[in-house]
Amino acid sequence: MVTADIARTVVGIIGNIISGCLFLSPVPTFVRIWKKGSVEQYSAVPYLATLMNCMVWTLYGLPMVHPHSLLVVTINGAGCVIEIIYVTLFLLYSDRTKRLKVFLWLFLELVFIAVLTFVTFTLIHSVKKRSAVVGTICMLFNVAMYASPLSVMKLVITTKSVEYMPFFLSLASFGNGVSWTTYALIPFDPFIAIPNGIGTTFSVAQLILYATYYKSTKKQIAARNAKEVNLSEVVVGNSTVQDPNNNKISAAPNGL
Repeated sequence: MVTADIARTVVGIIGNIISGCLFLSPVPTFVRIWKKGSVEQYSAVPYLATLMNCMVWTLYGLPMVHPHSLLVVTINGAGCVIEIIYVTLFLLYSDRTKRLKVFLWLFLELVFIAVLTFVTFTLIHSVKKRSAVVGTICMLFNVAMYASPLSVMKLVITTKSVEYMPFFLSLASFGNGVSWTTYALIPFDPFIAIPNGIGTTFSVAQLILYATYYKSTKKQIAARNAKEVNLSEVVVGNSTVQDPNNNKISAAPNGL
């Protein structure tokens, strides 16, 4: 017979796997950023929000705050490392203005988690109260993490393009929300269930947007690529060379 503890552990392990996929899903995006040497129109907000979320949940899962939450600590600890790498890449490949903003937000997040940790372990002396205080803060940041792509969703609606809203990130967010909502129901943990239930709703909205604007995105990319090809042909066709007498001679197009 499967007990509640076994079921919760199994769901938690599945949640760890799906969350790992969520954290790693932006890798293709950052490979593109690395190759182009620019973050283009990508936003650092989702990654900063996810980093903050992972840090507070790691604190929540510690035995001194919320016992028997090892699976919460393992995945969020790993998430902290991964998100720091992403934010570092944003710092490297952003322009000066955006880099300053990202650095400022990162600094504020680190200060916040340091203060929260200090207060939790020095001013709050019972596990129940620590769990309630940190859990409430976790709820707020978890919702913020799921809601952070709203800025990108606004861009999608405005441009009718999902080019800068990675599909796999949205899909992984959906799976992550479903798995951790289920985990929080065995037994019921409102601090995990409520934000992940809300997150599942946000993720569904992103997937609907992706389905809605997928075809128009393809058309925009194809039109842009065709324009770039035509422009390059015009540049090549109108290029000139210099003869020994300093007279300009039009260069023949390739193939002639």
